[in-house]
Amino acid sequence: MSSTAVPPPQARLTFGEHPLHTDGDLLALGFAPDGALWSVEEPGLLRQWDLASRKQTDWHPLDAPATLWALAGEAGLLASASDELVLWDAASGTRQAEWPLPSWADAVTFTRDGRLLATGEEACVRLWDRSGQGPLQTLRGHERALSALAFSVDGQRLASAGEDKLIRIWDVTTGALLGTLAGHTDRIPALAWHPDGKRLFSAGWDTTVRVWDVAAQEPIILLNSHAGQVYALAVSPDGRLVASADSANVVHVWDVERYRALTVLREQAGEVHCLAFSPDSQVLASGGAERVIHLWDARRGPEQPDQLDPQLARTGLAVTPDGRLASLAAGTPLRVWGLKSALPEVELEGEPVLRSFAASPDGHWFAAARAEGPGEPEWQGGPPIDRTTIGLWDGRTGKRHALLEGQAAPITSLAFSSDSALLASGGYLSSDVWLWNVPSGAVRLLIPGAAEGCSVEPLAFHPNGRLLAVGGIDWLATSGADGQVSLWDVVEGKRKGTLPGGARALAFHPDGSRLAVASLAQTVRLFDLAEMQIAEELTGHRDAVTCVAYSPDGHWLASGGDDRTVRLWDARTGLEEGMLELDTQVKALAFTPDGKQIATGNGNTSCYLLEVSELMGRE
Repeated sequence: MSSTAVPPPQARLTFGEHPLHTDGDLLALGFAPDGALWSVEEPGLLRQWDLASRKQTDWHPLDAPATLWALAGEAGLLASASDELVLWDAASGTRQAEWPLPSWADAVTFTRDGRLLATGEEACVRLWDRSGQGPLQTLRGHERALSALAFSVDGQRLASAGEDKLIRIWDVTTGALLGTLAGHTDRIPALAWHPDGKRLFSAGWDTTVRVWDVAAQEPIILLNSHAGQVYALAVSPDGRLVASADSANVVHVWDVERYRALTVLREQAGEVHCLAFSPDSQVLASGGAERVIHLWDARRGPEQPDQLDPQLARTGLAVTPDGRLASLAAGTPLRVWGLKSALPEVELEGEPVLRSFAASPDGHWFAAARAEGPGEPEWQGGPPIDRTTIGLWDGRTGKRHALLEGQAAPITSLAFSSDSALLASGGYLSSDVWLWNVPSGAVRLLIPGAAEGCSVEPLAFHPNGRLLAVGGIDWLATSGADGQVSLWDVVEGKRKGTLPGGARALAFHPDGSRLAVASLAQTVRLFDLAEMQIAEELTGHRDAVTCVAYSPDGHWLASGGDDRTVRLWDARTGLEEGMLELDTQVKALAFTPDGKQIATGNGNTSCYLLEVSELMGRE
């Protein structure tokens, strides 16, 4: 696997920045002594970030399917724990040591200098020396499984929390139990020591952060202004601040000496899993299910709120005939660049926050679905419109041309017909599809139950403009591959056939003979439309296939996926002719009009422009 810095050599142009965006849920954050930030995300991807530019400087895919990670920033080390404990060098992403565990780990942590590690397995704690061959000692005292671990700053004591709602303090050298802290009434998912070694902070699902006098084994105070369960904790290196995150996606920052809240950070759109302070205690980093690292002034909080929950937005990508690249990614406005210059060219009137978009094949129109949410009850610059969710913009000027009224939000799928005269729209909360005349915006046809029993996912028009493919997924089914692709004659308003299996993406061959389907089984299925059956099934992706695209001449089929690869297939034989691994998940694909390049819409909100010849490994 490649571990080169972003962008890879084959990405001759990168469109759009991707500051502090990741592909997976963030599981751990940590600062190096020089102030660089490390992040770990599912499924084990390590990234390094420069705080000044907020750009990624390096990345390493780690071969470890673990959900527990710990960073020892000062030592440049990383640990993962599952049914084995693995020690990694953070700078190179290489394994330093590994030890099998007798049972699945519930917690893992480092000493500050990285010399010792601790794991929690079932009801016991094991201490490990990073240079040793096995555990130094096993500490027993909890009656139930472990939920959190934390070494004191000097590494002499270890605090452990269990599902028994108790916190135990251990002497690391002797293994002696020094005391027990009792008081939490629910699970304790996080612990953090104050640098003075006298105080310990604990986070509880009982909505409190408790500050303990470790010597007296008594609580000093309860920080109980959280409205939900508290999940994560971090204490600043100077000992003046403590940050805590709760299930309401809110982070509180406290003045430790006065035990009062300094700021409340509410702008996260997803659950916060991890917190970390910079070495100078001036910056607080937070991350989690939103897949964005937030950097805050630790005392003053945010300057600007973020916009959109990325989990509900759909990445969109289009290359227009006149050589422009249009992209929509989570939390960003629609962006349009010149392919050669990589400079912005068009800005949509009103700058709406969008959930999905499509570009007409002739390049004259952009259609986009508005992202409804708090703080945006109406289109900016227009009157309140309760059920208007789709806008039509002039693709050359960015001026809004029409509002398409009637279909209930959210609209997550849009597709133009080959002659650019029709627009199809659907949403994941419904099985209905609407068709609109372009450019008038008048309703042409409503297809109720277009993907019967399924949510509407991808949409694609046949090159003849008459046949519409509607990909549906049955999210309530248990097989993992349930769903269908329905084919509709939009002139007669009749279903012409149904293809089995759910779909994440669709693409018709330019001659109309085949339909490529990104299946739910990590494969690309090629359906022969004359026979209405699978002609080929292309395998190779190691994770979900998210996008497919044919080259304009029909010679190539490209696919991209959450395994961070772009794969190039011979559309006639089904043979894989090229593959490139990127540093980011690939969410959308489009060939340039001459078929010599492939644009990728990435999970980190950027776009790359790849040469087909380089993808195949030949100049």
